[in-house]
Amino acid sequence: MRQIPVDTSAASVMVAKPPQPKVKDRRTGERAMDMETGAALSTVDVMFAANGEVEILSVTVPETGVSADLVMGTPVAITGLVARPWENEFNGQRRHGIAFRAVAVTSLAEITAQPKAA
Repeated sequence: MRQIPVDTSAASVMVAKPPQPKVKDRRTGERAMDMETGAALSTVDVMFAANGEVEILSVTVPETGVSADLVMGTPVAITGLVARPWENEFNGQRRHGIAFRAVAVTSLAEITAQPKAA
């Protein structure tokens, strides 16, 4: 599947919704796992502001790449963000969209809270 790298260097990113376990099957509650590493996956909704536009993105991240202190409004850095176009058909309905995946979502709260040297 094609992956498109997303440049986050000029964006302001903050947590819109704290990390939640990613569920593979809603009926059984089975947790989604990374196919390569076996790590449990989580989703973090972030506010992504760049070029005068603001969007809420739901980013899938291995649980090991999520900072423990992510709460709503926390400024974050996103490492290795990629966009993956997807399309499927369910009950005769075609659906498509873009899924976002990252290696890590890391809090910048400590960095931004430090006083600046004079």
